[in-house]
Amino acid sequence: MSLPVVVEGDAQAEFDESFDWYDARSAAKAAQFAEAVRAVFTRIGARPRAHGVVYKDVRRAVVQGFPYCVYYAEEPHRVLVISVFHTSRDPAVWQGRR
Repeated sequence: MSLPVVVEGDAQAEFDESFDWYDARSAAKAAQFAEAVRAVFTRIGARPRAHGVVYKDVRRAVVQGFPYCVYYAEEPHRVLVISVFHTSRDPAVWQGRR
């Protein structure tokens, strides 16, 4: 049984900004990015404990083919996405949300 995946406002804004960046360069690459992130959401909803804890109760799932990770926390009845984060950025940005 999968848990619903809820994307926090900051995480949605990060995704949107990243999607727009790819879209400005290639609509096909933007579509691939969106599909890769959706695949992570599906995976973490189905198996939220499959990825290791990296900070407090936050886990990290790698977005295949892109330099991004999805940071999320399992809650009783949902998976909360805290960040869709480029790996070259300072993690203090998303850590401040937890």
